[in-house]
Amino acid sequence: MTSPARKRILVGVGGGIAAYKACAVIRHFTEAGHDVHVIPTDAALNFVGAATFEALSGHPVSTTVFDRVDEVAHVRLGQEADLFVVAPATADLLSRAATGRADDLLTASLLTARCPVLFAPAMHTEMWEHPATVDNVTMLRRRGSIVMPPATGRLTGRDSGAGRLPEPAEIGMLGDLLLDEPEALPFDLDGVHILISAGGTREALDPVRYLGNHSSGKQGFALARAAAARGADVAVVAGSTSGAGDPAGVEIVPIASAVELSDEMTKRAREADVIIMAAAVADFRPVVVADAKIKKGATGPAPIELETNPDILAGLVQARGRGEIGADTVIVGFAAETGDENGGVLEHGRAKFARKGCDLLVVNPVGSGKAFGTEDNTGWLLSTAGTETALPLTSKTLLASRILDALSPLLHRD
Repeated sequence: MTSPARKRILVGVGGGIAAYKACAVIRHFTEAGHDVHVIPTDAALNFVGAATFEALSGHPVSTTVFDRVDEVAHVRLGQEADLFVVAPATADLLSRAATGRADDLLTASLLTARCPVLFAPAMHTEMWEHPATVDNVTMLRRRGSIVMPPATGRLTGRDSGAGRLPEPAEIGMLGDLLLDEPEALPFDLDGVHILISAGGTREALDPVRYLGNHSSGKQGFALARAAAARGADVAVVAGSTSGAGDPAGVEIVPIASAVELSDEMTKRAREADVIIMAAAVADFRPVVVADAKIKKGATGPAPIELETNPDILAGLVQARGRGEIGADTVIVGFAAETGDENGGVLEHGRAKFARKGCDLLVVNPVGSGKAFGTEDNTGWLLSTAGTETALPLTSKTLLASRILDALSPLLHRD
């Protein structure tokens, strides 16, 4: 008998060259203490041997329904699973799953599974974009399966493009989200254009030094990852990030300074249905940037004069009011607060929400190991309806899902 925290996970492995990356997906879940069974296709075993999968999972591996007939494995495995991850999901495997084939242990188990099913596609760009694959993905999503967008990058041989397997860590993060909240990734943002800022800005002092902050970009990237899995067309304007990992199927636009972030967000806001300002933007920048490295000098450092950076969130709200971006554009802000003698984190967040005029504001306590650079987050979600929803400490991926749940009803759709 497994404990409540120990989940039963099936990892299906399709017959593509990215099958070797499934080993890292398996390890992600086994190292978290879960009970993992691997179900490869016959073709997958041409790339990675059964012994490898058995060693990583601690369970025997089979591709056929005729092994362990006394246990009726092709029925039992799917029935007992808490999560089913298929990585890589090849074009052939997506086709067989969409049409309900049950000609091997993997596809038969997919038919009996009543848990969340997460497909991570991997194939050449032409195969991913073929109308047959598009239709198969649409059918799987309509039936409730989650199909991640593939990453863009180097494919087999010299090819590059959309169709690369998302990184194992990213597959693992979405799998963890579905274990925490099985309904967390509905396909409810199809066709919605979401613009997100993430990471910290860097304000140059000289060619070597800058003013910055501890933001890792993980929360903004978690929002992008979850939104893309829910069908949104996502672009992230990203400053300094650390360990966040680029989300698959998301456009990443790199910037450095707050002014660059402001320019890029303003330019792209016209096409956005949702704007999420998750970046940690520096409030100030040096008035003068030195052309050469500033020296210590015999008398110590010279004073550095600062000027105020643009208030990007407030500026986007004002642009909406002037009709420069869509009147129905949903704008979400973030407020990183520490609390001081003038008030606590929530009090400062409330004041900022009143000043900014956005539709939702996520208030996060930061400092002393909180929020910046961590894998989890907490705070409150404030809305123009007057609600203040506490966000318990949880993974940044699950927090992202909660934020998307809150903004989805605000979208004006035809």
